[in-house]
Amino acid sequence: MRVLAVDIGGSHVSCGAVDGCKLLQVVTLETDSGGSLASLLPVVARTLHQLDTQNGHGFEGIGFGFCGLVDGKAGRIVSTNHKYADATDLDLPSWARAEFGLLAILENDSRLALLGERHAGAARGSNDVVMMTLGTGIGTAVIAGGRSMRGKHFQAGCLGGHLTIVTEGRLCSCGARGCFEAEASTYALPDLCRTWPGFSTSALVHESKLDFLSLFRCADAGDTVAAEIRLRCLKIWASCALSLVHAYDPELLVVGGGVMKSAYPILEAIQEHIHSCAWTPWGKVRVGRAQLGNHAALLGAVPLLQEQR
Repeated sequence: MRVLAVDIGGSHVSCGAVDGCKLLQVVTLETDSGGSLASLLPVVARTLHQLDTQNGHGFEGIGFGFCGLVDGKAGRIVSTNHKYADATDLDLPSWARAEFGLLAILENDSRLALLGERHAGAARGSNDVVMMTLGTGIGTAVIAGGRSMRGKHFQAGCLGGHLTIVTEGRLCSCGARGCFEAEASTYALPDLCRTWPGFSTSALVHESKLDFLSLFRCADAGDTVAAEIRLRCLKIWASCALSLVHAYDPELLVVGGGVMKSAYPILEAIQEHIHSCAWTPWGKVRVGRAQLGNHAALLGAVPLLQEQR
């Protein structure tokens, strides 16, 4: 199946042309989630038309991933959590039909990424799998019994990053305190570092950008503060993974996202914690790294559209 795909994230919009398990071409557009999604649609349209022309036409549909809650059956974005304030007012399927004459389907971006990993990546052949995406926030998704978990209100499985780890912790973007995401994500990291005891004497104070690449680099170089913060984040991610295992009963846990560029201690910490603490009398949950990187959601458009056949 040949499809066009659009992954709408907080800092970028990726547009791709996909043929089965093969990503033919991808174009990434930088964006600002605080702006208007409607204002981006003309640029997205031009990009998709270019992909269509450059890849021989013959595409059968368009799959959209969005960084919020999505009602796929109605083709509507339900909630954006302070991103693209106009998104809930848009009818993307109607826009796509008018612009391209193609069927368009919407899905939460984390669910779409897991569909992609099951279709062409680390979760191939797995009917019971959970994915945790460590990036700007912490995204999660669940496939149980071979089907994506969505729930009556479209929240099932995709809000694992908003489970609580610290009851009186940091304020999260969702309005709660102490969510996994608020305690150990890319957007939370700068404030976490600056308020950590000893930050003013740490090598981190000289970093132009406080992200996980700089944190892990400073920790590897022997900086005590960076090592302490890294250890805290590893424990939080491992606790999040364990919560997902107990909540959704997977046989496989896939870990992805931009933070996995520093994957060597992350997978080890998660796997050790799950194998030590998970109540799974049937056996051990496998833990693996996502294989498709930032393109997982684009490849997930194929099985998403196949579901509608």
